[in-house]
Amino acid sequence: MKSNLKKIAFTAGAFAGLFSIHSFAESASAAPAGGFGAYGTLIWMVVLLGVFYFMLIRPQKKREKAERELRNNLQIGDKIITIGGFTGRVINVRDDEVTFETGAAKTRLTVMKWAIQSRESTAASAATADSGDEIRTKPEKLPEENQ
Repeated sequence: MKSNLKKIAFTAGAFAGLFSIHSFAESASAAPAGGFGAYGTLIWMVVLLGVFYFMLIRPQKKREKAERELRNNLQIGDKIITIGGFTGRVINVRDDEVTFETGAAKTRLTVMKWAIQSRESTAASAATADSGDEIRTKPEKLPEENQ
């Protein structure tokens, strides 16, 4: 146990010594080795912030805007899915609340608008119902193989 602590202390001391020597050598040199000079670090920071913006922040804002538009454009008759997994048809929309019917018993639930995860408009659900895509209960007979 003591030998592990000694190794850790020695390693930490060695790193601290290397960093202090490096910073002393950097401040003592008249001309920096890099081509950017003192602005090199600043340029890299700006590039890194730009990458973070375009890779993380901007897509998140786009998603938030799309979700806000979805919740503000709910209409009566839309089929919705909540964040809790409930599905149903919208029957009433107020400022911050949405009432929808779910299940065979037409149970009415009222949830806050922020709880709506996704929406399938009535036109899209009607097109799906009219397209003839039905679940078949009996499998079709496969052609018999002639041997």
